[in-house]
Amino acid sequence: MESNLNAKAELKSSPTKFIPLCVPHIAGNEWEYVKDCLDTSWVSSVGTYVNRFERMVADFAGTEYGVAAVSGTAALHTAMMVAGVEPDDELLVSSLSFIAPANAIKYCGGHPVFIDAEPNYWQMDPNRVAEFLNNDCRWSEGQLQNKATGRTVKGIVPVHILGHAVDMDPILELARKYELVIIEDATESLGATYKGRMVGHLADIACFSFNGNKVITTGGGGMIVTDNEAWAKRAKYLTTQAKDNEVEYIHHSIGYNYRLTNIQAALGCAQMEQLPAYIEKKRSIAQRYTEAFDSVDGLTTMPGAEWCDAVFWLYTILVDEKVYGENSRELLKRLADSKIQARPLWQPLHRSPAYAGSFAVGGEVADKLNQMALSLPCSVGIEDEDIHFVIEAIKTRHE
Repeated sequence: MESNLNAKAELKSSPTKFIPLCVPHIAGNEWEYVKDCLDTSWVSSVGTYVNRFERMVADFAGTEYGVAAVSGTAALHTAMMVAGVEPDDELLVSSLSFIAPANAIKYCGGHPVFIDAEPNYWQMDPNRVAEFLNNDCRWSEGQLQNKATGRTVKGIVPVHILGHAVDMDPILELARKYELVIIEDATESLGATYKGRMVGHLADIACFSFNGNKVITTGGGGMIVTDNEAWAKRAKYLTTQAKDNEVEYIHHSIGYNYRLTNIQAALGCAQMEQLPAYIEKKRSIAQRYTEAFDSVDGLTTMPGAEWCDAVFWLYTILVDEKVYGENSRELLKRLADSKIQARPLWQPLHRSPAYAGSFAVGGEVADKLNQMALSLPCSVGIEDEDIHFVIEAIKTRHE
């Protein structure tokens, strides 16, 4: 009883500042590079920082080419177009994900097939992928078709959520068997590895995001990475309004204003310079939370597969209401009352009203994870005392 009272007293006397979930950390050459853009008036979609940023991300991922885009969603849309996704094509995509990859499929006129998560690491379940491709599809006229819809199955969009990799080898094997394209959504997992290979360089083409809450940020932005030169050139063409003659403004294709500005790229270059340190800090935060919560009944700490070196973009726990004494949403509210920002995972996409009637394989694991999961503050710049405050706020009920 005395320890519990002491813990509560410590919480009450702790700083009352707001502790955000995940915010940018500006600690390098950001001011210098942005000032250079302003001083030289190269502020828009052309400039040396755009090219430099593309090269830095491609080199980090280990790919031949990088093409910058205004957002991760724009990168996904463009990647799908250059990979040959056409109207009425179906693509398998993770059900436990932010909605962006499903939206990008719809932008192409395609249809998502939502694949459940696996329970161990919360990623797209390769067994469910195999179940759909082997049992629910058939070959017809040289194409793989969904038996239920008659539509062509074009590819797979595995989403590496929360900084952890999908188990890719079984999915890659299935893709080769059925001649499917794989578009990696690595928007949350820059820096993670899978069996020693960098996420973003595991398949045909991949995309990263640099939104304000990602591992690094350009304020908003994305990147397409690939080894396919023709796809990279096509991506650059489409993202810059598909100009075939820049003097006469002749366009043979419909293009998109998906260009990243030089100012944003300047931020990105400065952030990339710090990426190894950022990843190290993310892993350090994760270790601290894991050590603190491993002994708390009713909490499951964020898992990590032995074949993955995760970056823990958003450190996430599972809350067992019957054992812990609160459900995830009750804990969310209690943390908010202490000015600690936490966040549930996304509504599984097979439950989204925006995708009512879409084909789905499983979904019960994603549903359970959605009910139990809560992401905790893990900004690169979070202070030690703030991590301590979060830990004590969660542990107090159980001291």
